[in-house]
Amino acid sequence: MTMKKYYLGFSLTPGIGPMRLRRLLEHLGSPEQAWNAPVEELIRAGLDDASIAALLETRRRLSLDDELERIHRLGITLLTWEDAGYPERLRHIYAPPPILYLRGTLDPAEPMVALVGTRRPTPYGREVARRLAGDLARNGVTVVSGLAIGIDTEAHQAALAAGGRSVAVLACGLDRVYPPGNRRLAEEIVAHGALVSDYPPGTLPEPRNFPPRNRIISGLSLGVVVVEAGERSGALITCDFAAEQGREVFAVPGSIFSPTSRGCHDLLAQGARLVRGVEDILEELHLTRAAEQQEVRQIVPENAVEATLLGLLSSEPLHIDELGLQSGLPISLLSSTLTLMELKGLVRHVGGMHYVRI
Repeated sequence: MTMKKYYLGFSLTPGIGPMRLRRLLEHLGSPEQAWNAPVEELIRAGLDDASIAALLETRRRLSLDDELERIHRLGITLLTWEDAGYPERLRHIYAPPPILYLRGTLDPAEPMVALVGTRRPTPYGREVARRLAGDLARNGVTVVSGLAIGIDTEAHQAALAAGGRSVAVLACGLDRVYPPGNRRLAEEIVAHGALVSDYPPGTLPEPRNFPPRNRIISGLSLGVVVVEAGERSGALITCDFAAEQGREVFAVPGSIFSPTSRGCHDLLAQGARLVRGVEDILEELHLTRAAEQQEVRQIVPENAVEATLLGLLSSEPLHIDELGLQSGLPISLLSSTLTLMELKGLVRHVGGMHYVRI
């Protein structure tokens, strides 16, 4: 918790973004040392005059302990680069946010797919968004979007209505909801997913905040699905980030006469995956077993044998015979247990009776 308050301090300092903070940490070793560093060390770390002045002013003005307490009173959790709960996919994008503000719960291992699109969808677009989001949720996939009116709202609502989880990434502080009309939806998402932002409380939803926000939507996700988007839609910015991050981009075709489908058709012409139904998304992302894994997780509780195997397995393949020697358990029991663990998404068979931990 001690280190988090320094990450919070840098988040509240204008001009100290992910790259500058990374340089500070590389030069000074820890967030605490970087926060308390003298001016000459800040210069050596590569900060410009404006950033140094902003940091000195923030140090003078703020009590980090008081700010941390304020965050907690708002019901907000902080996740930093250093936390095991920080989403693994997001950790590996270019310039990942050093700190995430979170309301709700975020499982760093849960499969996520972003579903985005226009704020002015056609009835066709609304129906497609509802059907895809609901089908993804029923298959154990968390639906990510931006809480905007239109396609985003339909996606969040349909995922929750299907009994699934949803994550909304905001372009403002979590002490406010934008658009205000989605306040009730936001609370439902907190109860069955998470609201996420890299902007501190008090930040207004200014237009300049939305493009950087979109990199988090794609960064959290295995792929981005665009339902309807005009030629200048913000959803296309999310797709640009997705392509840079190595994520799959999917597009739903629409009427050639509809302006809200032009962006999707441009994406398809550029090589985006065609979406005819949820199966196209699940198969491309190798998520066809997500629902089965989720069901088995609920039915089969973890036991002592599973715990033993999880302690022995790692990212290096291990043969079932070696597992038997190390555990002292019979091969028949190991085989049946490993099969169940694979269905639960805990281990993977990589061929030749060799297994790895996921």
